[in-house]
Amino acid sequence: MAFAATVLTLYPEMFPGPLGQSLAGRALADGIWSLEAVQIRDFATDKHRSVDDTPAGGGAGMVMRADVLASAVDLVLERQRDAPMLAMTPRGEPLTQGLVREIASGPGISILCGRFEGIDERLFEARPIRPVSIGDYVLSGGETAAIALLDACVRLLPGVMGAPSSGEEESFEAGLLEYPHYTRPYEWEGRRIPEVLRSGDHAKIAAWRKQMAEADTRSRRPDLIERHGGARRRSPSGAQREDEG
Repeated sequence: MAFAATVLTLYPEMFPGPLGQSLAGRALADGIWSLEAVQIRDFATDKHRSVDDTPAGGGAGMVMRADVLASAVDLVLERQRDAPMLAMTPRGEPLTQGLVREIASGPGISILCGRFEGIDERLFEARPIRPVSIGDYVLSGGETAAIALLDACVRLLPGVMGAPSSGEEESFEAGLLEYPHYTRPYEWEGRRIPEVLRSGDHAKIAAWRKQMAEADTRSRRPDLIERHGGARRRSPSGAQREDEG
C-alpha cells in the first residue's frame, strides 16, 4: 500500500510544489506515495470563510480557530486512522532523523500547517496532534516546513532511492554529521582528494570517514555530540551503522 500524505493548509496550491520533482516527484508519479491537500477554509461556517480571530488577552496578529481546524482535522483523522497527525509550528519538538524514519516506516502522515500567530492551544488538548518544528526560526507558514518533512520521509520509502543502503551513512543517522565527500578531478585549484580515499583500503577509508565525521560534528554541531554521546554507533532508528565497501 502506498504511503499516504495529507496536508491541511490554507494554500493547497503550494502542493506538490518541489515534491513533484526529482526523487519525490518520480515516486509520486509511480504511486509509491500519494499526496492530498485539504483546504482548511472549506470548513469555515461564516460567509467570509473565516479561519482566524484576534488573540485572547490582546496582542498583534491573528490566531487560527480551534473549532474550524477541528472540523478539518476530524475528517482527515477519520480517513487516515492509522496515520499520525503532526502540526508544523515553531513551538513544536525538533524534527529529527529518528522521527523521520519512524514516520516513513508507517502507512502515512497527516500534517496541519500553522499560519498567522499560531493555533488555538485547545486544539492540541482536544485532538491527537503532535507539534513539530524544523528549526529555531519562524516561517510565514507551516507549508514550507511540511514540504521539508515530506521530502525527508519520501526519500526513505522502499524503491525511492537507488539502493536500500543509500541513507545509512548520511548526516544524523549515527548522531553525527556526515563525513566530507570528494569526486573527480583528482586535483582542482591546487586541492587534491585525500590519498586515503584513493588507497583501496576499505578499513582505512572507513576509519578516516568516522574520524572526519566526529571532527566535523564536534566543530560545527557540538550539541549533537552531547545529545547522542555513546549512541553514535547506532542510528536513531536502531539500525546498526555499516561501513561502506
